[in-house]
Amino acid sequence: MRLLCSLKYFPSRVICLFCIGLFSLPAAAGLFGYQETIRNDMKIFPQWLSVLERHIRDNTPEGQCQTKLLDSCHVKLWHQFLDSIRKMTMMEQIRRVNEFANQQAYVLDIENYGLDDYWATPRQFLYNNGDCEDYAITKLLSLKQLGFDITRMRIVILQDTNLRVAHAVLAVDYQGDTLILDNQVTEVVSHRHIVHYVPVYSLNEQHWWMYLPN
Repeated sequence: MRLLCSLKYFPSRVICLFCIGLFSLPAAAGLFGYQETIRNDMKIFPQWLSVLERHIRDNTPEGQCQTKLLDSCHVKLWHQFLDSIRKMTMMEQIRRVNEFANQQAYVLDIENYGLDDYWATPRQFLYNNGDCEDYAITKLLSLKQLGFDITRMRIVILQDTNLRVAHAVLAVDYQGDTLILDNQVTEVVSHRHIVHYVPVYSLNEQHWWMYLPN
């Protein structure tokens, strides 16, 4: 089993909003059966905005794969993989993307970048490996590259109540269900089958969501 992530993913403002939300009106039932409230202020997630900006610069599939340096060769190989599954069904693409990312080794940010918290682009992740949010980011951007609707996907920051640690996964809405792509699990499973994850917040390129217990 891979290591999980730490509490570094819980911005202080999110925690404050969670506390306020405990006294708010009930929200719609959502991920893992928790109440969810959509919000628009993305500025409280600078790491997420930064990785999206860096990915735009990185996403050029050129480079010499003979070099051992971090370069766009890693993007080229990523694009080759995506092209190889482009004609498959959406469900098979989801499975293949999950398998592809999960092949990478789990490495803490402090070991890779000398930082407690760093959100990596797919290019960086495929070269350096990474931790749980890096798997989720690469999966989301892979599916987006394949034509999946970004509004139907979210990176979810949650608490694993079994291991009592924070974790990150990708949630994909598909045919009336929400599928979870997790670096801890080989198979893609429905959120309805997972009882030990407590979502704290989730986000995509346009919105973020906070969660409260029913």
